[in-house]
Parts: sequence; C-alpha cells; structure tokens
Amino acid sequence: MVQKVSEVVGTSTSGFAKAAENAVETAAKTVRSPRWFRVTELEGKVENQRVKEYHATVKIYFDLE
Repeated sequence: MVQKVSEVVGTSTSGFAKAAENAVETAAKTVRSPRWFRVTELEGKVENQRVKEYHATVKIYFDLE
C-alpha cells in the first residue's frame, strides 16, 4: 500500500476539535479513501481580547490506487 499526504487547515469559532473535524470532513469531499489524520499545529485568532477563531493544521493520509 502507498499513501499520499495532504496538509489542510480547518477553522471554527467553537474550538480546536471542531476546526480539525472541519478540515477532515472538507478534505474527504475531494480525496478518495482518506484513512487517518494528524493534527500538526493549533493556532487561534484574537480580537478585542477574546478568542475569535480556532485553526487546526491537519495532515490527511489517503490511499493511492
């Protein structure tokens, strides 16, 4: 088996877990056979002394046919 890796960034206003989930679900619409993922980086946006947005950088591994 050979796998390819794509790196994507998901965003959410409700948390890091949802940002990662958004990244995986969106990528799954454009690649076939996603198998697993790894969150490699977490970041956030701050506005007016409050967390405004969460970002999760995710590597998604999928099989090559």
